Order: sequence, then structure tokens, then C-alpha cells
Amino acid sequence: MKKKKLIFQSDFSIAKTGFGRNAKALLEYLHNTGKYEIIHYCVGINYSNPELERTPWKSVGCLPDSQQELQELNRDPHIARQAGYGAHFLDRVIYENRPDVYIAVQDIWGVDFAIGRKWFNKINSAIWTTLDSLPILPSAVEAARKTKNYWVWSNFATKALHTKGLTHVKTLHGAIDDKFFYKLIDFQKQTLRQNFNIPKDAFVIGFVFRNQLRKSVPNLLEGYSIFKNRHPEIKTTRLLFHTHFGEGWKIHKLAEEYGINKSEILTTYICKNCSQYQVKEFTAQDIKCPFCNDEKGQVTTQPGIGVSETQLNEIYNLMDVYCHPFTSGGQEVPIQEAKLCELVTLVTNYSCGEEMCEPEACSLALDYAEYREHDTEFIKASTSPHSIAKQLYKVYEMSQKSDKTLKQMGKNARQWVLDNFSVSIIGKKLEEFIDSAPEISFNFEQTEEEKNPFAEIDQSADNKNWILSLYRSILKMEDINEEDSGVKYWLGEMEKGANRQEIERFFRNEAIKKNQQNKKINFEDFLSKNDDGKRILYVMPESIGDVFLSTSLFKSLKNSYPECNLYVATKPENTEILDANPHVFRVIPYSPMMDNLLWLEGQGKHKGYFKAAFLAHLGTQRILNYIHNGEDKIEVDLKYK
Repeated sequence: MKKKKLIFQSDFSIAKTGFGRNAKALLEYLHNTGKYEIIHYCVGINYSNPELERTPWKSVGCLPDSQQELQELNRDPHIARQAGYGAHFLDRVIYENRPDVYIAVQDIWGVDFAIGRKWFNKINSAIWTTLDSLPILPSAVEAARKTKNYWVWSNFATKALHTKGLTHVKTLHGAIDDKFFYKLIDFQKQTLRQNFNIPKDAFVIGFVFRNQLRKSVPNLLEGYSIFKNRHPEIKTTRLLFHTHFGEGWKIHKLAEEYGINKSEILTTYICKNCSQYQVKEFTAQDIKCPFCNDEKGQVTTQPGIGVSETQLNEIYNLMDVYCHPFTSGGQEVPIQEAKLCELVTLVTNYSCGEEMCEPEACSLALDYAEYREHDTEFIKASTSPHSIAKQLYKVYEMSQKSDKTLKQMGKNARQWVLDNFSVSIIGKKLEEFIDSAPEISFNFEQTEEEKNPFAEIDQSADNKNWILSLYRSILKMEDINEEDSGVKYWLGEMEKGANRQEIERFFRNEAIKKNQQNKKINFEDFLSKNDDGKRILYVMPESIGDVFLSTSLFKSLKNSYPECNLYVATKPENTEILDANPHVFRVIPYSPMMDNLLWLEGQGKHKGYFKAAFLAHLGTQRILNYIHNGEDKIEVDLKYK
């Protein structure tokens, strides 16, 4: 029986992010069923990045390999942001792979661009997003209206959307790979503490977080300070902040304001070279690793350089209590991981925290004051430091009394996570969705509506409406509005002196590129079927003069590789120069992908297309490297007859 084909769009499965870890857990689960052909469309990574070869399923990136193409995209913040989430190559990946099921997993602004595509409602598509604040973002509400399968990560958002009549919206929690997270025996815990010079009797309060504004670090530090001042009899305490000290909150500065000795604040260091970790006081970034002696090997943990799940489990087991104050959140995965380790968790009772504070979840709720976020007007939570201090002492008291209630809370919390968040539970739900997906009849030979690079633009409009018309008429982006970052960017560029002609040229070129991407042409179609392993490529996209001068090298190339056919890649307007050249087997259209030598010649599982590829344009048109002040010393003078 033919396997159903799934495209799963989200963070790369090796990324140390919530979305990445969710992708890893679920794709591993689905892959192990052996029932599906999986294509992971990875946000924020280049299309042919060698790291993508590490997964047992097919993984492709969403950004161009060509640095030049990336620079072009980055000229417009709106286009660049959407490209980073997957908009740039989405149609290409859909039409090339022809999926039965498409699931997009990301913040709503990272997936809503898919909803208007011609194929979206013709195949079995689902949007799986995180919504963390009231009122629900209008674009998220509109997306739910247009999407049959619309899932959110917490009941908080589901209930809010149901009140708007969108009762088809369902809660589907992010998956936690529970095999990695569990409570260690007391001997193992004490050995870990000894290894990291943490006192055996220390009361360790943990927080695992990305160091960003919505994680309420000042509130926790103030709460810890109040807790210490109220209970001077508690001598040995530690704060364990598993986070990156190189971004976000200035933790030591805040600690000083609240009278906290910075030696009481521990963090996780990971070595970029050997991947060994340590928990210790923060001193600086890029310090010497004691394991491999790399002089600048150790940094504090971060999304790109993080610990393994096994190491993270050990870090949770160094803690006596887990405290997670935040302004809002889509699910806050560390809370569930801490519960799997049977820790009592202190959680702000707002947003997804409401679910974490239900009786069955066995958390201790943290009180908060409501405030409004500037500009968005979202309701946010400011966690009460006094509530943090109160709940910390409650846990401390139970721990000192060897209270069975504390242990039972931990066990119950673990079971609650297993019942609601484990990969076996969430994976089974996805499996059922894919298996029950009806057969599709969409014609993938069709393409998306073409952009209009030749659209007439009203030059009499004011700058704002003129820019809006470029998006709407040329790029066919009907939902763009004057508050969009791209519109604001171009208005700013015009204030700096950019002229309309230059901006309009950018939009028209972007439309041409989009139209070219949507044409269903495989690169292999340009190659002969009879010379696999016996091809060489010479790349020179432009200009006509450079292409002409390049012909003087072709005889030498053929003499060096007599068994191979010589292909030349250039832009269409230059092909006639090469038509009668006796050394050229075939002229093929240049693509920015050809700036990536490994894509052409192969790496890892990708065997490549050419025995050798010569990217002559890089040194003449991308990075100037042949001037040498006219002082070249030529070792061999090649003479051609």
C-alpha cells in the first residue's frame, strides 16, 4: 500500500527550542511506525544545510543557499521574516513533494501565510499554533475561521476561541519525550551535587527558560530575596538559572538591586567543542573548558548550543523545587519536563499556566497582577514576588518534614503529564489524523497564482499607498496593511533618500523570482540520463563579456576531464554565445543554488550531480579576488590552438 506523504513545517528537529524538540519527538514517533513518507520543512535554516542530513527522514530548509539571494530577501523586513518561517520556498516544497498531509507548527505569524495558497484547502492541511494572551490576536481569529483543522497548544486559547463561535478549534499539546525525564534516586542526585560543588543540604530553586522579556526574572529574584529575608534561619539556598547570560535580562545587576549574593546564582555551561556541561556560578562567556581544555569552549546554554535531553534531566534533578513565573506562554514545556522529574512546580496562574494550575496538575499557583502590553494591548501577568516567597517556603517546609504529601504531589504531577503531554499520547493523535485523512484529488501540475511583475502602479499616490500598491499589485499580497514592518521599512528608506524607481525594481524582480520558483521543473530534467558520474559544470551566470571570455577555458577543461560532459550554467540571455561551442555538451539555466558547491558535488547522503563544479563567478562577480595590483605571477602559460 502506498505510504501517505507528510510535510511537517516547524523548527529543525535538532534545534534546542520548544518547537524543535516537539518536532523531534513526533517525527521520531511517526517515522518509527514505518507508515509514512516524511518531509520536514525546517524554518530558519538554509535549504541544503549539511546538518539536515542528520535526520532519518527527509529534511529541507526554508531559506536560499545563495548568500546573494538572502541579501536580496533581507532588503524587505516583511519578506525576510516570512522567508525565515518558510514562505519563500513553501510552494516549491509542496509542488515538488505532493503531500497528502501538511501540518504547520509555529507561532501564528509563522504559518498564516500558508492559508491563502491554492493547495491549502485542497489537501489535508492543519495549523498547529501557540496563542498566549487575551484578547486573541485578530489574525489568529481570522486564520481559525479559514482553517478546518486548527489546533492550539493550550486550553486557555481554545476556550477563548470557542467563545467567538470557533468551536472546531481543538487543543493539541506539544509533545514531551518522556523517556528522557524522570526522577533520579537520591544517591544519584547527591553525586550530581557533589560533582558541581552544590552543598548537600542546599535548597535549590530552578528555572529553565529562554532569557527573554516574557520570562519574569526580576519577579523571581525579588521573590527569592523576600523569601530569604523572611526566613533568615534558612542558610543554604541556590537559584539555578538554566539560561543564556548573553541576552535578555541582566541577571547579576538585578540580583545586586535585590541584595542577592551572586554566588548563590548558578547556571549551566556547555562546551561548544566537547559538549560536556557544568553547573556553576556565572563568570563570563567563552571560558576555558576543564574537560577538553578549549580556551574559549564554555558558554551558557542557548538555543543553538544546548545540552542533551539526558543532561537536562540531570539538571532538573539538581533542583528541590521548580519555579516558572512568566507574563504569558503558549505551553511552557519546561514546566512539564520538571513535573516528569517529580518536582513540585510553582506556576503563574495565567495563560497556559491556568491549565498547569488545575488541581490534577499538582502545581502551586502564583498570584499575579494584570497589566497591558504597550502597542499590542495584550493582557499580561506580572507575577507577585510575595506569592513566590510564600509558595517557596511552603515547599521548603514540606521538604524539611519529609512530608509524604510532597512526594505524592510529584508522582501525581508526573502522571498528569504522561496522560496529557507524552509523545505516545500526542503522537497517536497525529497518527489518527493522518490515517483518517481522505484521499486528495488536487492537481499538483497546477501552480499558484502568478505574481505580476508588469503591474501598472499609480505614481501619483502618496508614499504609503504607493508602497501598499507594490505589495498588493505586484506581489499579490492582499492582506498587507500600513502597520506592517515591511511598509514601515520602505517608508524609512524613502526618508533616507531611496528613490521610487529603485524600490519598484526590487518588487518587480521579487515577483519574477517567485514566478520562476512556482514552475514545476526539477533540476535533473536539465541533465542527460546517460552521463551520471561523468559530468563537470562551469558556472558563469553573467555578464555576456565574462561568458564570452570563459569560452577560452573550455578546451582545457575538456582535456582535463576527457571522460566527462561539460555543462555550462548561465542566464538565458547569454546562451547564444555558447550554442556552437564544440566543447560544451549542454547549456543549463543558472540558479542561485549553484553557489553551493556541496549541492552540486554532493555531501553525505546527497551524492551530487557533477564530478566537479567550477564556480568561476564567485571570484569575479561575488567576491573580487583577482586584481592583485596587476602583480600576478603566472606559473603556466596556457596556449590554445
